[in-house]
Amino acid sequence: MKLTISILVFFFSIVVKFSLLASENRILLKVNNELITTIDILNEINYLKSINKNINNLEEKKVIEIARNSLIKDKIKKIVLVPIIEKIEINDDDFKRVLISNYSNTGLTKIEEISEHLKKYDVKAQLVREKITINAIWSQFIYDKYSKNIKIDVDKLKQDIQRSENQTEYLLSEIVFDLKEKQTLTEKLNIIENAIQKNGFENTALIYSISETANSSGYIGWVNENSMNKKILDEITKISINGITKPLVIPGGYLILKLKEKRTKKKDIDIEDELKRIIQIKTNEQLNQFSNIYLNKIKKDIVINEL
Repeated sequence: MKLTISILVFFFSIVVKFSLLASENRILLKVNNELITTIDILNEINYLKSINKNINNLEEKKVIEIARNSLIKDKIKKIVLVPIIEKIEINDDDFKRVLISNYSNTGLTKIEEISEHLKKYDVKAQLVREKITINAIWSQFIYDKYSKNIKIDVDKLKQDIQRSENQTEYLLSEIVFDLKEKQTLTEKLNIIENAIQKNGFENTALIYSISETANSSGYIGWVNENSMNKKILDEITKISINGITKPLVIPGGYLILKLKEKRTKKKDIDIEDELKRIIQIKTNEQLNQFSNIYLNKIKKDIVINEL
């Protein structure tokens, strides 16, 4: 698929209050031929609040910016997926599984609880299904495109699992970022470090992270030491609880990790099951990086207009 070769980078030039957004439904942005309206922004804000209460800690301008960027990302994915999106349908079991996973950090584990939660935030079920569908198809698209590029040393992983008497797990959050044209690492890092000081790590992830975890404040979850590459594990072991690593170079950008907690577990596991689990984690990690790389690549062929 050939997209128009041009890009218009812009920022909301005015701070739009929620009351103004709600006063009328008008077109704000055009992403190629995909439209984003004031109602879309409001619905996205409600959705983001439903999955991440940290958004309530941010000023309105930042919340609108996060919603805008999230919608643009979804529209770009939709543009790329046009040839296949109508041919694929997510069955109810898969939808429910992903829905529960998406809301796991809210403490909700049942479909009925999540449904009531969505009503509380005025989030339409159709919006959630559309988001899950687009992201599920996008994940499959990225897997089909990059699966041959995934590199995992299975033998070494198995040896590490067998050798460990105890296993350390780390509860992590992340900020993944890249550099704009002509921007230096020092310049971008100053912006992020200032934002962390002002807003905290989790809110900064919401604003600046390009990872799929951004809308969940960069939350990764518990990560076993055997699933980390040596470079990342070395940096994690240098910091204390609530500490932040220096920026680490990864494919497509840079990674900053926050250590929220750690625990040591006695090895009482099925080695093959643990191996499969770690392989899946490392696969998802690399696919996330490939997704960011591909999105950055195709953004150059997307026209974004403020109307």
